[in-house]
Amino acid sequence: MTAAEPTILATSGGMVASRRLRWEFGPLTDYAVELAGVAGRAPRVCFLATAMGDNAEQIRGFYDAAAQRGFFPSHLALFPMPNVEDPRELLLSQDVIWVLGGSVAGLLAMWRLHGIEPAMREAWQAGVVLTGVSAGSICWHSGGTTDSFGPQLRPVTDGLALVPFSNGVHYDSEPQRRPMFQSLIGDGTLAPGYATEDGVGVLYRGSRFVEAVTEQPGKTAYYVSRSAEGAVTEQPLDTRLL
Repeated sequence: MTAAEPTILATSGGMVASRRLRWEFGPLTDYAVELAGVAGRAPRVCFLATAMGDNAEQIRGFYDAAAQRGFFPSHLALFPMPNVEDPRELLLSQDVIWVLGGSVAGLLAMWRLHGIEPAMREAWQAGVVLTGVSAGSICWHSGGTTDSFGPQLRPVTDGLALVPFSNGVHYDSEPQRRPMFQSLIGDGTLAPGYATEDGVGVLYRGSRFVEAVTEQPGKTAYYVSRSAEGAVTEQPLDTRLL
């Protein structure tokens, strides 16, 4: 089973603190799996920690979290070389692809170097649900704000652009994020787009925004746009608690 149409759940969450594990999946990840429509077997979930240099502890943490949820786990690593013979085949065989945060600039560079970008687009078009947190959210969009280059945020403008919007993550927890996102949309560096507070995700079907959802009560998503005169508007969105 795959989603009925191309589906992305782009989030500033999906992983939560755990008393027994390094971390565990939260309601946002459970929702991404639900969107895949799997029945009668364990959902196939593939983890990419490219943005963290394929950190081994994070990969082990994923397998532990997946076992707790009853997912059938796999991962795609690119350091020091791809861990599978055919990354495209692996990605297309999944129900959900889950991408960790870190350096979105590094993630995009490595994906392009290894031909992952067209494979991701093909998987998305085939109905594999794409999800992830932070860099694993920005990457699906045309661009966003990133600390890939240092503590002072900078724009990234070469996302995969599976959806024609920019993306702001950690909108309420990192002080630079909100003003930078608005400024970059205001001056035309970024396209209008969707921003998520921590614990919030935005769902796209095809290239259409469908809804905002949250795993934390009281958290919100926003649509940030620019008028013809350059004025920036931030619109809070109805955000459904999962």
